[in-house]
Amino acid sequence: MLKPKIPNSETERLAALDSLNLLDTPEDERFDRITRMAKRLFGVEIALVSLIDRDRQWFKSRQGLTISETPRDISFCGHAILDDKVMVVPDAQQDHRFADNPLVTDQPNIRFYAGCPLQTHDGHRIGTLCIIDSKPRQLDSDDRDSLRDLASMVESELTAIQLATQDELTGLINRRGFLMLGRQALRLCMRQTLPATLLFFDLNEFKPINDQFGHAEGDRALRAFADQLRDCCRRSDIIARLGGDEFVALLINSAASDAEVMINRFASKLKQYNESAQRGYHIRYACGAVEFDPLQYDTIDALLAVADQLMYQQKRQR
Repeated sequence: MLKPKIPNSETERLAALDSLNLLDTPEDERFDRITRMAKRLFGVEIALVSLIDRDRQWFKSRQGLTISETPRDISFCGHAILDDKVMVVPDAQQDHRFADNPLVTDQPNIRFYAGCPLQTHDGHRIGTLCIIDSKPRQLDSDDRDSLRDLASMVESELTAIQLATQDELTGLINRRGFLMLGRQALRLCMRQTLPATLLFFDLNEFKPINDQFGHAEGDRALRAFADQLRDCCRRSDIIARLGGDEFVALLINSAASDAEVMINRFASKLKQYNESAQRGYHIRYACGAVEFDPLQYDTIDALLAVADQLMYQQKRQR
């Protein structure tokens, strides 16, 4: 068995996947409708919308299969996302990559596989629309085009989801996405008795950057700030651009003391950027931090309000 390779842009690919906020979410008729069409159109036993996570493939939609995920190391789709083309395996028992794969030698006894990569609107291949059968088959050029057409329908739905919750300029989630994820995260923290800390950032003297250097340079500064913030946060943290020059980061499983370490690391990283970028200005900011306390601030909106006040206190002091 040949394990699928890891794409060169894996970090960016996973970030694009995470931005969709689809993993481990309930069934969705928008995707189920397409997999039903694929199963019926091609007369196969199984049709899936498969998303390739860090160490698993998870099925957002599945027809003809009861399990919701398999390890990435044994996935056919992990191979399919390595190329833009439709990947076809006419007979897995005759393919050295898959002949001894447990998905071939055991249930669901895959013999035929065809998968079309699914790309986000910014070009990252995050999964596939795939069809599977327990009997060897071929896929002619017309069939490949039909599978691509169905995959394009899936991609349209992914784009609609991504654009609704993503800030186009920075690639971070927007206010809507943050409120949605923040509510879910705080419920998890309460159930698991985990600490969390919210950081509220506001850029200082941002307007003069726009006035002196132009709005394109102002956009560049916002993207740079977002990039430094993203690099300093963990993948489990939720970071967003609320709008304008306001950013937030919800640090999961982090008490105030842990957040202080992150704040200092971020300050150092942004200082290095300012010194190396040589843009004629320095990006500066004020930050308010508040630790989640369900007895005082039991909602994400309440946390935002308190962190916002603390941020403005710091801004006035400066």
